[in-house]
Amino acid sequence: MEAVWRIESARIVAALTRFTGDFGLAEDAAQEAVAEALVSWPRTPPADPAGWLMATARRRAIDAIRRRAALRDRYAVLATDPALGAAAGDEVDPDRIDDDVLALMFVSCHPVLSPEARVALTLRVVAGLSSQEIARAFLVSVPALQARITRGKKTIAAAGVPFELPPPAERRERLGGVLSVLYVIFTEGSTATSGDRLVRPEVAYEAIRLARTLAALLPDEPEVHGLLALCELTAARFPARTAPDGSPVLLEDQDRRRWDVSAIHRGLAALAKASAGGGLGPYGLQAAIAATHAAAPSVEATGWDRIVVLYEALGRVAPSPVVELNRAVAVAMASGPEEALAIVDELVVSDRLAGSHLVPTVRGELLTRLGRRPEARAELELAARLCANERERSVLLRKAAELD
Repeated sequence: MEAVWRIESARIVAALTRFTGDFGLAEDAAQEAVAEALVSWPRTPPADPAGWLMATARRRAIDAIRRRAALRDRYAVLATDPALGAAAGDEVDPDRIDDDVLALMFVSCHPVLSPEARVALTLRVVAGLSSQEIARAFLVSVPALQARITRGKKTIAAAGVPFELPPPAERRERLGGVLSVLYVIFTEGSTATSGDRLVRPEVAYEAIRLARTLAALLPDEPEVHGLLALCELTAARFPARTAPDGSPVLLEDQDRRRWDVSAIHRGLAALAKASAGGGLGPYGLQAAIAATHAAAPSVEATGWDRIVVLYEALGRVAPSPVVELNRAVAVAMASGPEEALAIVDELVVSDRLAGSHLVPTVRGELLTRLGRRPEARAELELAARLCANERERSVLLRKAAELD
């Protein structure tokens, strides 16, 4: 049941939403079908599980619409529409479903929703994760997560968001929001912001699965392939990033033989598609940086000069203090810590990453390399106090203790 739902839920909810015109009703009807399947399937397994869920969810939606006197006309259309099939074995046009899934992504990531609601709805409705799974991944309570999803549905209904692809003129602008949601999901999985695990691969892999779906639906959008390439190349390092006890393994200490070669190949293939569209966008440039790391046999043999140039390009295309901080790390490897420290000190003066543990972490590393041990220890201890991830915090405290 879990496997079928994870694979088919987006298609089912999307098709129901298109025909009922009600995002919340479609998702509720699909969930009711799952509940019914958990009771009936052990006794009578269906020959076509996806078709069974679609037909059952359709009946539940019709039942709900029957109870809404003001929507009887819509019920008549739904009840006679052949596209959903009259029997459990009927199939839905796969091309139409693909359009529906893409529309579902745009609805779940609509600008009227808060960023938190976009992530929650995307994982719940498009990825098919349960409330428990999402709450566990983002370290919130299940009631809080369910309230977030409910508010998101009500916001979509109140705003009258249509279930459709945005017009071509708006699609590229709205696509950026969809990519941003997938990027947030992936980064939370690849480096958890809090909790007792450095990596949450199950969250990251859901983002990759969604990015693959989006790339298949929008094959001519370079940045979709750029994001997919970035995710694949970053995830390739997951097997070597943590020790058996879950403690972090720094890049210079990782056994690169454990990197996932197939993920690297997939990432490079996606990067080639992104490059074919002309100049690389923000996600494509980050993927190119990840590809440079993937191609290097060691930290010392990495093309740091190329990485510096790529970060400079990224800073022009999508300027942010995090990009500057990462550029400083690359500059330190290419030209030495003194030049890099000047970049970091500018960030400290501008206070653009106030409250983040990232700036004192990098500053502590640079001061260590310059031999300024008391200052480095103070920075690393500050970083540990600001860091919410227990695994990262333990590394920072260990480095600070080694400077005694």
